[in-house]
Amino acid sequence: MRIFSFKPVLVISAIVSTTLACSALSSLPSVPGVSGNASLLKDDFSDSNSGWGTGTDSNSSVEYVNGGLHMEGFRDNFFTWSNPDTETYKDVHMEVTVRNDGGDTKAGFGVMCDQQTVDSNYYYFSVSADGEYVIGKAAAGTEDVFLTNQNDWGTSDLIPKNADSYHIGADCSHSTLTLYVNGKRVDSVSDATYQDGGVGLFLWTGDEPSGAVTYDDFVMTSLK
Repeated sequence: MRIFSFKPVLVISAIVSTTLACSALSSLPSVPGVSGNASLLKDDFSDSNSGWGTGTDSNSSVEYVNGGLHMEGFRDNFFTWSNPDTETYKDVHMEVTVRNDGGDTKAGFGVMCDQQTVDSNYYYFSVSADGEYVIGKAAAGTEDVFLTNQNDWGTSDLIPKNADSYHIGADCSHSTLTLYVNGKRVDSVSDATYQDGGVGLFLWTGDEPSGAVTYDDFVMTSLK
């Protein structure tokens, strides 16, 4: 079983700007199946001052590069993330396009939600280029709990292997967490440990320190 065995003490998100990234954009397109579609956040990462946390050190890098948010890991089993702001969100649907730049099929990438004041408490929706996925729950000082596939990674025919890019979606509601890949529902679980919190994007380097992805076209709407 692959696990997120190491999390940084000093994470990229600590550098996050307090500026709200593209808040309340009325031009946000509707998302099929999402009631209301009230605009919350939208970012195509063309503006390097839009608010996502950035920084580079010996462990990882998060930077705006060529109209995207590029993440790269320099050590194995390293989990790093970036947040768009310090706001608290509840009952949201998120979508983002991610390109696997590093060619590492084991690297995990995706979205986070309900991140608590303690940064290491949150839910995450992870996909890898080898067709695996997990919906997980992190809590400070404890090993992550994988809420899908009996606490293990699972595979899905809905996740194409070694694709150039993936469109990842996630519902993070009162007690239901649902993962979508390329518009198809992959899995859904129930958990009510966290009710609201911050959102973010992440990279987990896996067993080899070769993970590199670029995020683009992030949108978040309300499920209410």
